[in-house]
Amino acid sequence: MITTGFTYVAFLIFFASMLVLAEKKSKTKIFTYIPAIVLLYFGAMLLSTFGVWQNNKEITAVYKGLKDNLLPAMIFLMLLRCDIRKIVKLGPKMLIGFFSATISIMIGFVITYVLFKGFYEPDTWKAFAALCGSWIGGTGNMVAVQGALNVPDSKLGYTLLMDSINYSIWVMLLLWLVSFAPKFNKWTKSNTKLIDEIGEKLNEDKASMRKEIEFADLIILLGLSLFVSAISIYFGGLMPKSEFFQGTTWTVLIATGLGILFAMTPVAKIPGSSQLSNLMLYTIVALIASRANFAELTKAPIYIISGFVILGIHALIMILSAKVFKLDLFTCGVASLANIGGVASAPILAGAYSEALVPIGVLMALMGYIVGTGGGMLVGKILSIL
Repeated sequence: MITTGFTYVAFLIFFASMLVLAEKKSKTKIFTYIPAIVLLYFGAMLLSTFGVWQNNKEITAVYKGLKDNLLPAMIFLMLLRCDIRKIVKLGPKMLIGFFSATISIMIGFVITYVLFKGFYEPDTWKAFAALCGSWIGGTGNMVAVQGALNVPDSKLGYTLLMDSINYSIWVMLLLWLVSFAPKFNKWTKSNTKLIDEIGEKLNEDKASMRKEIEFADLIILLGLSLFVSAISIYFGGLMPKSEFFQGTTWTVLIATGLGILFAMTPVAKIPGSSQLSNLMLYTIVALIASRANFAELTKAPIYIISGFVILGIHALIMILSAKVFKLDLFTCGVASLANIGGVASAPILAGAYSEALVPIGVLMALMGYIVGTGGGMLVGKILSIL
């Protein structure tokens, strides 16, 4: 059994690294549907259930200190790739598709919570808010909402289950639907010519910006992100507090604002922000999962059913939006997966249509990072009233 803080962190990061290595080297399709970060959730939860480490005073202090201080730095780095000026270039139809997906997911969470409220554990609304942040943006947004609303790690077990099982089946369904694109596009009377042109233009921009990551890039980004984290925590503690807006909430919002602002400066052109933010994300996810326990998941079926109800409502609203706004299946599918799956899976679906469209999947997924935290917190506010 692990009893010291350093060994606990070292083991979790080593475990994460082995999963990433397996994802990189594996020739099986399992990682297409279940990314390494999802397996990290469950692997760390399983190890926690079997008592591989002890939740003593030292380990708890290391866990809290590392997670709380890395979170704002990760949010800042994650948002450096989200230049709003590039997102606007996607055009109105793709933006309509994206926000239709975002709003429909939020509506799905609210309706589902009302329908099954009596079956849930106390304070499930907080965990739902965190999952909504993930299903609008990505895992980083879930972690951000969790920190902002002070959601106990033990309460995330059910949402992690939904984020894995429901998400995996949704990815498979959207990939299966690719072959139906011509029929769907004919039904909605959509025109895909503009999408192809935007995809080619983004491909050209991506090729011209490619650059090797150097030591100076990494240390500048690391130093800046940690400094932003310190500033966000300091000023977050000075802001006025209410039942909903605590110090951690302000910290997350400040880091988010600084990330969006710096994304429009030369700092965003420094390569390595994606790699560093992912390193921090995997560390934080491993820490969160290490405090959860499978023995606590006694009501798993109702939460998995809830996940399918949310996705069903989302799908219905997306089909209606496609018909009204004449959206094609590519826009609807990638918009959906850019929200629910994020950068890990939206480009895969985009590539299933055409390699030239992969950058659109990436850009739409990055857009989710901008709205995911705010969207999750808004849903949390609505659910707290209900």
